[in-house]
Amino acid sequence: MDLPYAEDLNYWKTSQSSPDTWIDRARTQIEKLDGIVLGHAYGTMPETGRSAYMLSFEIEGQTYKIIWPVLPTKIKNEKAARRQAATFLFRDVKARCLSATVIGARSAFFSYLLLPDGGTASQHSIEDVAELFPKLLGARNG
Repeated sequence: MDLPYAEDLNYWKTSQSSPDTWIDRARTQIEKLDGIVLGHAYGTMPETGRSAYMLSFEIEGQTYKIIWPVLPTKIKNEKAARRQAATFLFRDVKARCLSATVIGARSAFFSYLLLPDGGTASQHSIEDVAELFPKLLGARNG
């Protein structure tokens, strides 16, 4: 999938808060749902030069993993792109936490549900999820 340019989307140069501040705000939202943050990181793939933020957490015994890409920029402003990515991650987590109070965490965060093979529900086809989901439930009950 080709990513859009950072400058073409929301949150481009709209904040002076550091990426760490936005990640901490996302952590706070998860903790307000009685979730446990398992870890967070920023990394770059040397082969592609692409980078992303990762946030892993557990809510109600289910583990979730968000990987949010830092978008490419037209003017090579990596600092602003990193701030934008962390802001997007926070805004996504905040909206899903609000939804979770109504529809439940699993429904709200389903695309980020960590499956037994280490991938998330959104990284698999419907057929893969259908095959892996019973294993996930079995692992919880077994």
